Amino acid sequence: MKPVLFQNSFLTLALILFAVIAFGQEQINNELNTLEHIEVTARKTVENLQRVPVAVTSLSATKLEEKGMEVLSEVQQFSPNTTLQAGTATNSTLVAFIRGVGQEDQLWGYESGVGIYIDDVYIARPQGAILEILNIERIEVLRGPQGTLYGKNTLGGAIKYITPKMTGDGQLNLKATLGDYNRQDFSLVGQYPLLDDKLYFGFAAANLSRDGYGDFKTSDLVGQNTENFNKDVFAGRFNLEYSPNEQLFIRLSYDKTDDQTNAKGGHRFLESVLPDSFNIEPIPDNVYHAGTSLPTWNTLDIEGLSLTMEYAPANNWSLKSITARRENDSLANIDFDNTSLRLFDIPAIYDDQQFSQEFQFNYRTDKLNLVSGLYYYDAESCGTFNAILDVLGEMMLLPGFALEVRGCSNSKSHAVYSQGSYLFNDKLSLTLGARFTREEKDAIVYNGAFFGPLYPKSGWVPGYIRDQSAIDPFVPKVLDDSEKWSRLTPRLGFEYQQTQDILWYISYAQGFKSGMFNPRAATPEPAVNPEIVDSIELGIKSDWDNSLRINATLFMLDHKDRQFVTVLEGDGPGDLDQRLGNIGKSEAHGAELELSYAANSRLNIDLTLGYIDSDFTQALAYNGVGYDDISDRFSIINTPELTANLGFDYSIASEHGIFVINGNYYYRSEYDLIVLDNLKSQSGFGLANLSLNWYSDNDKWQAGLHIKNITDERYLTGSFAFVTRDENTGDYVPGLAGDNILNDYYGPPRTIALTLGYQF
Repeated sequence: MKPVLFQNSFLTLALILFAVIAFGQEQINNELNTLEHIEVTARKTVENLQRVPVAVTSLSATKLEEKGMEVLSEVQQFSPNTTLQAGTATNSTLVAFIRGVGQEDQLWGYESGVGIYIDDVYIARPQGAILEILNIERIEVLRGPQGTLYGKNTLGGAIKYITPKMTGDGQLNLKATLGDYNRQDFSLVGQYPLLDDKLYFGFAAANLSRDGYGDFKTSDLVGQNTENFNKDVFAGRFNLEYSPNEQLFIRLSYDKTDDQTNAKGGHRFLESVLPDSFNIEPIPDNVYHAGTSLPTWNTLDIEGLSLTMEYAPANNWSLKSITARRENDSLANIDFDNTSLRLFDIPAIYDDQQFSQEFQFNYRTDKLNLVSGLYYYDAESCGTFNAILDVLGEMMLLPGFALEVRGCSNSKSHAVYSQGSYLFNDKLSLTLGARFTREEKDAIVYNGAFFGPLYPKSGWVPGYIRDQSAIDPFVPKVLDDSEKWSRLTPRLGFEYQQTQDILWYISYAQGFKSGMFNPRAATPEPAVNPEIVDSIELGIKSDWDNSLRINATLFMLDHKDRQFVTVLEGDGPGDLDQRLGNIGKSEAHGAELELSYAANSRLNIDLTLGYIDSDFTQALAYNGVGYDDISDRFSIINTPELTANLGFDYSIASEHGIFVINGNYYYRSEYDLIVLDNLKSQSGFGLANLSLNWYSDNDKWQAGLHIKNITDERYLTGSFAFVTRDENTGDYVPGLAGDNILNDYYGPPRTIALTLGYQF
C-alpha cells in the first residue's frame, strides 16, 4: 500500500472509531472481566490506566519477562511514535525520541528531550540510561509534554522504571539465560523479612555477558578483546524497606552498574578516497565488523542512592519525600573513521553527579484530586574529549594535531508545581496545573589544538603519559559564564466520562528543555534559551464488553527555539568554529491507537499504530553576514511516519503446567538519521519475535525460549556523518579528516535464548 494511502486510511479509521464509540450502544455483560486491570502513576498518584487523561503505555513485569525483553530500549516496540535505541559508538547510551522530540547530541552539557525516571528519580544523562530490566514492576511510557508534574527535559515525554514494594514471606528467584553468541546471563532476586510484614531487605543482582556480533578487524590491537557489539555488565540493586503500618512507608535504595562492554564500532558506508598506499581496509562484508586505531575498551560505572518516605495519616491526603544522589563515570573510545589509521579518533571522559530532593503533597476528595510539590536539583556534568587527526603525507599519515575540548556544565534548579482535577458532576471534570521553574547554569569550556596525539589521561594507550603543564598553553579557557532562566509550564484539560467505561479528554500541555552553553565553544558565546513544546491532544479511552479496549489519541505540537549548531553556509560537520543557537522551529501532528482484545480466556491480541507528520518550519544558517533559512535541508530524525505493532498471547493449561506462547511483528517506516541534508536514512522494515514460556503447576519452575528478529533483518539505529553533499552533483564530499567518513550502526541480528528460573 502506498504511504499516502495508508496514512489517509489510518486517519479515517481513527475518526470512524471515535464516531462509533461516541454513538455506540451501551455496554453489556459488565460482570465479565477478561481485560487486564492496569494501574499507573502517570500523574504521580495510583490510578486506573483507563481513567488517566494522558497518552501512556504500561508494560508489566510479566509481559516484559514473557517477551524476553532485556533492556529498556526494547520497550519502543510497544509504544507508538516512540524511539528508544542504543546510541552510536556505545551500547549503553540511550537515544530517546517521542513524537519527534528528543536529543541527538550526547555530549555533557546537553539536556535530554525525554525524561527517564527510576522510582521517580530523574536520570540526567543518557550514558547508562539503557537500563537492564531487573526486578521491575512495570515500565510506563508517557507521550507528550510532561512539564507540569515532571518538569524540565520532558518536552517529548517521560519513561518511568518502577520497582515493586516488598510484602509477604521471604523469596529467592534464580534465573539463567543461555543463548547464541555465547550469551550467559545469571540473575538473583530476592527479599528477606527482618521484621514480619514490617521491615524487609531486598536484593537483585545480575551478571550479563555475550560475545560480539562482529569483530574489530585491525592489526594494531594485539592482546586486546576485539569483539564488537558484545556485552559485559554487572547490575545490582539493594533495598531496605520499613512499613510499620498502612500509613508509613520508607525505602532506602542503592543501585550500581559496572559496564565493561567494548566500544561499538560502526560500519563504513563509503570507500576511502585516500591513496592505496595508505592501506585502508576495504569495507567489511559483515555490518557488525569495524576497524579502529583506538583501544577497544569502554568503561561505565553508575551508582545511585535514594531515600523515599511516604506518609498517609488520613484517607484523603498524603506526603512523600524523595531524596536521591547519582554518579556516572565513563571512559569512551570513539573511532569516527573506523580504520587502523588515526584519521579521526575521539577518546573521551564523562563525569556526572546529581542530587535531587522532591517533596510531594497529595490530596483527594470525591470532587478534587490534587498533586503539589517542591523540587530541587543540583548537577555537575564534566568531560574531556580529544579529536586526533593525523596529517596526510605523500605516502603515509604523519603525526598531526589533536583538538582538546574539556569543561563542566553545572546546573541548579528550583521548582514548585501543582495540578488538580476537579469533578463538576459525574461526567465532566477539569484538570488545571502549572509548574514554575527557576534555573541557574554555569559553564567552563577549554578548547584548543595540540601538536601530536593527545589522550584524556596517562595510560590510555600503552606508554602514553599526559603532561598537563605542556598541554595547558595550547588549550586555553574560552568560556566561563553563567545564566539564569525561569519558566512557567501550564497544563489545561477537560475530561468527559461518557459512560463508566468511556472517557474523552482534550488537553493543552507545555514542556521545556533547559537552556545551556555550548560545550564545544571555540570562542566566548552566550547561552541558548530553553526549547519549548506546546501540544494539544484529543483522546479517548474505552473498554467494550470487558473484552475490547480501544485507546486513541490525536495530537499536534509546536516545537520552538530548537537548539542547533550553526555553521558557515557551504561548510559542514568539519567546521571547527561551530556556534550553538536557538535556530530551529518544527511542527508535528499525528495519531495513536492502542487496541487490546481478549478473544477468550486463553487468547489476547494487541495492536498499536502510530502516525506522525513532522517537519522543520525554520532552520537558520549563518552566511557570514546574516542568516539564511535552510529548513528544506533539515530532517526530524529518529521519527518514522508510521510505527505499528501486532502481537498476541496464547496460554494453554495442561497436566504438565501452563504454556504461554506470544509473538509480535513490529514495523517502522522510513526514518532519517542525520539532521542536515538527509545524508543517511533507514528504509522501512519489520521485526518478528516469538516466545514460548512454561510455568510449573507449583509455581516454582519457569522456562522461556525467545527468538528475536526471526528474519534476521539489518536495520540502522544510528549514523555518524563527517561528509557533505556537493550542491550540484549530490555526491559526497570528504570532511575535515580528508576522507569519506559516513558510518552506520545496526540493531541486533537474529538471536535465540533459553531461560530457566526457579523460585524458592
